[in-house]
Amino acid sequence: MTLPRRVLPELLDQLPADDPRAQRSRRDLRRVNLWMRQAGIMAELLLAHARTAKPRTLIELGAGDGTFMLRVARKIAHALPGVKLMLLDRQDLVSRETRDAFAALTWTVEPVTADVFAFFAQSAPRADIVTANLFVHHFEQPGLGDLLARVAQAAPLFVACEPRRDRFALAGSHMLWAIGCNDVSRHDAVVSVYAGFNGRELSAAWPEAPAWTLHERRTGLFTHAFVARRNGAGGVQ
Repeated sequence: MTLPRRVLPELLDQLPADDPRAQRSRRDLRRVNLWMRQAGIMAELLLAHARTAKPRTLIELGAGDGTFMLRVARKIAHALPGVKLMLLDRQDLVSRETRDAFAALTWTVEPVTADVFAFFAQSAPRADIVTANLFVHHFEQPGLGDLLARVAQAAPLFVACEPRRDRFALAGSHMLWAIGCNDVSRHDAVVSVYAGFNGRELSAAWPEAPAWTLHERRTGLFTHAFVARRNGAGGVQ
């Protein structure tokens, strides 16, 4: 039985970056990403869809402290070396240690502190790839359609790993106490599942769909994967 989609505020988005509950929740989120195998899924999708294009530039939306993409980069840098990575988030959370770790992989990092819509409106960025991990589910229409339209203009390849919206994932979200997550993380996990996706919902919201090849499916136990590639596209010239 399908859960109706609903988007509600998440507590972490409302807390200051230096709030102890927020700092704890960000640490929890790293564990949740490991539990969901998000970095492995993202790495597999990027290798499958971007390897032959030899991408040079990548933008991650809602990048947080950058450690998620660092885990991804460690899995794919051998096949995709020398990437220029833009980490976009509303808060400046990327540490010097994380930047140095990217540099050791031959990836160049540029953290950008901005709202996603202001970023696209002001800078009109172009990249080979845009990625998002547990980010797109924050938006409902018309904002979701607006976000995807801006992404489609920015890059010929978009890869997203989002929460799967079903009863199995909902049951899992209620179990985060078992791995020691705090109240913020436990609340936001349930909210995220209800805001997640299933079926072909992201494909239906993607602009100019005939010009793109779209892949959308359940991946792993709790993840909803979406890939959009412009037909005939290579890397940014």
